[in-house]
Amino acid sequence: MQLTSFLENGQLTVALTGEIDHHCAKAYIEAITGKIEAYNPSVCQLDFQEVTFMDSSGIAVVINALRCMARIEGKLVLCGLPNQPMKVFRASGIDKLVDIKEAVS
Repeated sequence: MQLTSFLENGQLTVALTGEIDHHCAKAYIEAITGKIEAYNPSVCQLDFQEVTFMDSSGIAVVINALRCMARIEGKLVLCGLPNQPMKVFRASGIDKLVDIKEAVS
């Protein structure tokens, strides 16, 4: 699990990398929750551009981030989604709950 993050103008961007599966999902959830609680952003953007694989555990990562942002009345945005993670999100219906910006092919 690797992630980088930065805060700019009230927007927290968290860039995820590699594979998101049951081995690392809990660590991603804890790290993202910690950053949201520390920075209290109005928008949290999860950047999936460098994600090479994702299973249903990635849905849990996003749902948890969505709940954290809802608690502080903020907005969650997903961006940079490669094809494979986008298919997982569409199959789950999460694309109807979360704003998804540009996908990459």
